[in-house]
Amino acid sequence: MSFISTILDLLFPPKCVFCSKVLNKADDGWCDKCTESLPYTDNRGLQDGEDFDFCISALYYTGVVRRSILRYKFGGASQYADVYGKILADTIRECPELNYDIISWVPLSDKRERKRGYDQAMLLAMATALQLDEVAVETLKKPHDVQPQSELGDKAERTENISGAYVAFDPEIVAGKQILLIDDVVTTCSTLDECSRVLLAAGASGIVCATLARG
Repeated sequence: MSFISTILDLLFPPKCVFCSKVLNKADDGWCDKCTESLPYTDNRGLQDGEDFDFCISALYYTGVVRRSILRYKFGGASQYADVYGKILADTIRECPELNYDIISWVPLSDKRERKRGYDQAMLLAMATALQLDEVAVETLKKPHDVQPQSELGDKAERTENISGAYVAFDPEIVAGKQILLIDDVVTTCSTLDECSRVLLAAGASGIVCATLARG
């Protein structure tokens, strides 16, 4: 470790991405207590979709997980992606029925990405792909900035809100391919269904999904 890195660690010690406890040198982004006590999903949080085959999730969106993801999305904590990627990659490895040719993500609109400073789902997908010795590929764009899904109620409202918001980035990339679509949080599956519908229309052979957390 360089002298500068040592000074930075003294001034700004690394903290657990979930509970913010100062980490020991052996810790890998989150503390032992959180490793043991996080709300891991049952049966990998399996959910079926209308336009995708199924979605798996690593954690439930509650407690320290929810607070951590909110810091990641809205508090500038983009560095959390590396830890999240390790957790999600482990969940993907534990799902032998999850087959894919391409890893991709649910994108933000350009307006939302400029405001936030980064696309959190893209960073998560890239970090997850790195853990799996893969590369995440852009397959979708979101030219229309719509009301945040978190501000809406039931599935019908969310489905109507997101309809037509996404387009395929390059149909040649997805033609005949099975896509693993990654997002940070899933609730009603409306966004994943809409993205899957667009990818299938562009020629994808099938869609499976994985998220860090589910509601």
